[in-house]
Amino acid sequence: MPFSIFIAMTTTTVIADFSEVISMGNEEVTVIAELIDSLIADGSVPKNVRAALQAAKDRLTTNEDIATGASGAIYALDEVSNDINLPMHARTMIWNILSELETIKKKR
Repeated sequence: MPFSIFIAMTTTTVIADFSEVISMGNEEVTVIAELIDSLIADGSVPKNVRAALQAAKDRLTTNEDIATGASGAIYALDEVSNDINLPMHARTMIWNILSELETIKKKR
């Protein structure tokens, strides 16, 4: 297969995958909930942060309106994102989750 055809096929696949990500609704929430679950399971994350993560996940998954759930989750995570005892890897993941939640909120 010529190189240019391979690039064209790869680019088309990436564009198709990206459009699927944009058109997702509840699947975005599911991915974010899985990220939150991975932080909750992390033993190096303080208990108060894990409690806030659980509250954020509950708010995100129980609200009928995705934007309302995202706003509630943002509120819960924003407070603990600057916790002094939070490991850097967890802080970075929380900031990434907050960014994704802001994106969801703006789309809706």
